[in-house]
Amino acid sequence: MSKPNGKRYRLDTVKRQYSDALDLPPDGRVEFEVGPEDDPTVFSFPHPIFTPDDMQEQLNEAKGDQASARILLGEQYADFIAAGGDVNHVALLYVGIRNEAQDKVQKVRPTKG
Repeated sequence: MSKPNGKRYRLDTVKRQYSDALDLPPDGRVEFEVGPEDDPTVFSFPHPIFTPDDMQEQLNEAKGDQASARILLGEQYADFIAAGGDVNHVALLYVGIRNEAQDKVQKVRPTKG
């Protein structure tokens, strides 16, 4: 319940405001395509600002792009490789999205309630 004077933030509201600013889907995942343009395979990973803590810890300890891609893609990894995916591209995409998000979230001012 919100405080009567509105001095308390609601975390689900704050998350929604950041998701809206970043134009994220409700599940907070980033989708990307691999393969031929006329029949690509879609893969996804959590958006960098919503990456779960355990995954973020694993990414911090990962040695190289292959390890990072395995962590980000999880069960999708084998299919990603089979589709011709490049682990370096996943790492570049993740870093690029993270950097872009940092610029955008600096402009968000969460509202209370």
